[in-house]
Amino acid sequence: MKRRQLDFYFDYLSPYAYFSWRWVQPLCEKYGLTLNAHPVVFGKLLDHWGQLGPAEVPPKKTALYKYCYRYAQLNGFDFDPPRNHPYNPLPALRLSLPSVAGDAQHPIISAIFEAGWSRGIDLASEEDLAKVLDSLGLNSTKMLRAVKTDDVKNQLQQETTQAIAQGVFGVPTFIVDDELFWGNDQQEHLEIYLQGNDPLNPAKVDEMLARHRGIDRKTFVQRCKPSKN
Repeated sequence: MKRRQLDFYFDYLSPYAYFSWRWVQPLCEKYGLTLNAHPVVFGKLLDHWGQLGPAEVPPKKTALYKYCYRYAQLNGFDFDPPRNHPYNPLPALRLSLPSVAGDAQHPIISAIFEAGWSRGIDLASEEDLAKVLDSLGLNSTKMLRAVKTDDVKNQLQQETTQAIAQGVFGVPTFIVDDELFWGNDQQEHLEIYLQGNDPLNPAKVDEMLARHRGIDRKTFVQRCKPSKN
């Protein structure tokens, strides 16, 4: 019998993705799920759905860092964000594709997340990323060469395009049985769902979503036009 799958969509730009990566692995082990990790380009999700990232709104970035520091302290680990934020996450994301990472995909994701968000390295720096890979006993030179190839670049684009087709609009996102959960704060709801105790009434939600929008802001209309890319 095929194991149930949990698809996890992430970008290293998001500390919330780091936090959820810490608990989603033991959660999958607990419920016998196969964990499929999908690196995606958060910026492309934002462009498609017409949003700004949290780090692009100064007071929101301040609130985010305060929340993250409190969360880390309460959960027993260090919060020390990347040297620059936002930054270019593409090399790190490409390193995390299955075709590049191979069987080491999950350890690589864990190591990059921890180095970036608990030890404050520059996640856009190939030199810093090489040190992370070397610490795992991997061939950093070969892997960093691979992420510059058109084939690997296209794979990351395809992951992002497929995520958008699945309705993914932010990170972290979890999909189980075609049910989408978004955000680090979904741990309790996700576990309730996996236990078969989901209180959601889909018909009621559909009815609520069908209600007419009473007003739209001009900027909302402009931002919410889907990207053609």
